[in-house]
Amino acid sequence: MTGIEGPSGLIVQSDKIILVTHIKPDGDALGSLLGLADVLRSMGKSVLCYLEEEVPELYRFLPGAVLIETSFSAVRNFLRRAGESVAVIALDCGDMNRLGRSGSSLRKIHPFAVIDHHKGNTGFGDVNWIEPHRSSTGEMIVDLVDRLGVQLSPHAATCLYTALVTDTGSFRYASTSSHTYRVAASLVECGADPGKINEQLYDNYPLKRLLLMQQVLGTLRMFADDRIGVICVRRSMLEQTGASLSDTENFINLPRAVNTVQVAVFFKEGENVISVSLRSRGDCDVSMVAARFGGGGHALASGFRAGGISLDDLQNKVLRELLLQLDG
Repeated sequence: MTGIEGPSGLIVQSDKIILVTHIKPDGDALGSLLGLADVLRSMGKSVLCYLEEEVPELYRFLPGAVLIETSFSAVRNFLRRAGESVAVIALDCGDMNRLGRSGSSLRKIHPFAVIDHHKGNTGFGDVNWIEPHRSSTGEMIVDLVDRLGVQLSPHAATCLYTALVTDTGSFRYASTSSHTYRVAASLVECGADPGKINEQLYDNYPLKRLLLMQQVLGTLRMFADDRIGVICVRRSMLEQTGASLSDTENFINLPRAVNTVQVAVFFKEGENVISVSLRSRGDCDVSMVAARFGGGGHALASGFRAGGISLDDLQNKVLRELLLQLDG
């Protein structure tokens, strides 16, 4: 592992950089990606942002989102033009599998740096800056930019403020520190507009999202004396409402808001895989449960993906593990 000097040195030495983040990207992933991209371009770097899927509708307001490449052929073309002098930086990605289908191909590029705040990240890059106590990767990027001596543009500040506000639950989660607030203040000073950003994130939903939320709330079930709250979204619900899984951002907070709930669980049924999100109020380390299913994350927020199993069977298995973790 290295500290902040690892990625800062790599950036100074590299003229051509590919930025990537995890599949099913959230606000921290995309905000960090686009914020750092803006900074690197201001330094005169040639930058390619790659994501193997479309940017979720919720985050398309972010400056630079339209520049994200979603075809791996763009990566190949970038490499062909650049020759061998290309660096890759993976942001907010807990392990290589979270890079998706292109992960192994991207990892063959050297140097490869990892900047992340997930607890289970053991470091899969040549350079690894990992700080699990941080509120977000976006917070780390602001410190990195400060070390590089670069002034943030309003566009970069907007992206990085979005990273902070989404991964801290609007500064409600325990990971929010005094430093997080100082970083947020600095981003506002650089041009981020909290009012406009929050309006885009929380007051700009399409009708299909609310129709889907209505159906998902109907699946709410309580267990363990109402200490565990579970919701799910099935493929049939997506078909009926015209929504997609990207429209379920923050649905996990619905059961989490119940005053008796210690652990909230959200099952999302995809085409060939089920994604599971876990949230804890602090009495249960959900990263331990996620790890038993090949996933990871933080003590209070974790997740995993599973294939080859029905939604009902997976729910039963997860509930058994949660009960052991809660009562153990």
